[in-house]
Amino acid sequence: MSMFTKCLKLTKKSAVIFIIIVAAIMLAAVMLRSSPGCSFGVSELINVTSTEGRIKYLSELGWEADVSTEECKTVLIPKKFEGVMLSYSKLQTEQGYDFASFGGLECRQYTYVVTNYPNSDGTVYATLYVKGGHVIGGDIHSANIDGFMHTLK
Repeated sequence: MSMFTKCLKLTKKSAVIFIIIVAAIMLAAVMLRSSPGCSFGVSELINVTSTEGRIKYLSELGWEADVSTEECKTVLIPKKFEGVMLSYSKLQTEQGYDFASFGGLECRQYTYVVTNYPNSDGTVYATLYVKGGHVIGGDIHSANIDGFMHTLK
């Protein structure tokens, strides 16, 4: 019985090529992870296609939402952001959503009444925008005439 073994020789040239390939992969991973549109976050770990998942998503961000108040509609995100929508897109970018990249596409908008907003003297809502099973944007806002709007996070 004969055994055949092959020995792999590591030359300087192949070692350098290997190191360059590994460094390029690591650099790509760091750049992807740090980009504003990176979706490796809470929504990647929670199935937001169900009401229970969306409520859990909000809960992970510190918000308690009344499931019985859920409102859902299909909305078209504008292709070009101007005025209020430009400001809204910037708000989404601040919290790490790449909302603008979904311009011209339809998504689902889910709205819930927030029950644990501190010092609220009116109704406060949480809105989530969902596309392809992922949260692509959202906000917390007041329904008062002198209301407010801020990020989910």
